[in-house]
Amino acid sequence: MNKGVKPANGQNKKDDGPRINEEIRSPQVRVVGENVPEQGIYSLADALRMAVEQELDLVEISPNADPPVCKIIDYQKFLYQQKKKAKEMKANASKVVIKEIRFGPQTDEHDFQFKLKHAKEFLADGFKVKAYVFFKGRSILFSEQGEKLLLRFAVELEDCGKAEQMPRLEGKRMIMMIAPNKKK
Repeated sequence: MNKGVKPANGQNKKDDGPRINEEIRSPQVRVVGENVPEQGIYSLADALRMAVEQELDLVEISPNADPPVCKIIDYQKFLYQQKKKAKEMKANASKVVIKEIRFGPQTDEHDFQFKLKHAKEFLADGFKVKAYVFFKGRSILFSEQGEKLLLRFAVELEDCGKAEQMPRLEGKRMIMMIAPNKKK
């Protein structure tokens, strides 16, 4: 690379990444890194000259510092490493999966036990469970029955998970979230 290098995508580097080479605006910069004979504060012209001598780029790492911190590195390699680091962080981020279990206000005992068994499996696998009672037509009159059902559901699941919120009515649904217990 040399000091006339522009980003590979052909865009002007205003807001989509660190400034490089002539895009750096500060008259003085702090130069750090392995490619610097002596780390310290240099004029922008001296820092650019050092980068050109090594056929590398002067990249502004910390623009808000006084003076801005720059490194003499290969800019394309720097971009590659940043993308790789972002991809690893995204892969390591835990994704919250919510499994839904639907009841009717008149759910009988066998169906309740069947859905309870599934909820225990979901919680054991680390998923959150969204249990809800769906009211059709005039069955909204049985909202207290739906609330009792969800509370009983939460009590039965106390050994696997805990209720994040009490049952609440949202339109034609009464919803309750149950999160798995923390593993020790």
